[in-house]
Amino acid sequence: MAGLGNGGAQQRDFRFPDLQQEFQPIVFRPRFVILNRKNMLNNLKIVYHQGKQFIPNTATAKVPGIFRGRPVINSEKVNESELIDLCPVDAISSNPMTIDLGKCTFCGECAKQFPHKIRFTTDYKMATNERNRLIIKEGEEILVEVNPETVRKEIHRVFSNSLKLRQVSAGGDNSCEWELNSANNVQFDMGRYGIEFVASPRHADGIVITGPITENMAEPLQICYDAIPEPKIIVLVGTDAISGGIHLGSSALDRSFLDKYPVDLYIPGNPAHPLTIINGLLDLTRKQKT
Repeated sequence: MAGLGNGGAQQRDFRFPDLQQEFQPIVFRPRFVILNRKNMLNNLKIVYHQGKQFIPNTATAKVPGIFRGRPVINSEKVNESELIDLCPVDAISSNPMTIDLGKCTFCGECAKQFPHKIRFTTDYKMATNERNRLIIKEGEEILVEVNPETVRKEIHRVFSNSLKLRQVSAGGDNSCEWELNSANNVQFDMGRYGIEFVASPRHADGIVITGPITENMAEPLQICYDAIPEPKIIVLVGTDAISGGIHLGSSALDRSFLDKYPVDLYIPGNPAHPLTIINGLLDLTRKQKT
């Protein structure tokens, strides 16, 4: 190890072990410092070009123009039967023309074929506590939002500052599950609002359901729900959970669970965007300022 030094006697630093002191002249030589400075400058360039990845305010964040959010239907006359037949999940109805966001897969085909009739905005605030509010009507540009008058009083009283959720994938395709995970990453940071996912239903305040609820997952879903203490909430995330999506009518589904209990929040999307998820949960649990 003597060859590692500068060739002369060195003053010992008793704060470090002998072996570490032998390596100090190599580790801290100027070339190593220059390389570190170059790496630091490269990292700063990346930060400058990409901007802040952290979202300071999830209520006012902007999304790219390619994002398909709340649709708008104008009053222009079109071939309604052709438009209705275009939708693979029967989300479009007539008299009056409507789009059911609980069924819509947001494929955008209706807007592509009838661009003067239907357009998708970038409004990601589409969560609501009332199923009928997911129906977008022709000629009306009404926001989809939570109705504070019909939110259960115990939700505001108990969950306004902290909400722990147990997520159950009831036959999901892992797309909404992925977005739920993204909602809690460093970019969206749902945890800053006191909203977190937990492993055990006994530690949870509510259940988040993704997927169309297959027959094999019906019983595990019920067991999980029963293990959550009262009061508790039910949240449906994604088209599959809300309506069954493209799987609606399949003999492999058992959606009887939803016939037993009231749903507290519907979060549409295919999959649901993290900003839709976060704003929906906040609107449900926090009293809106007037």
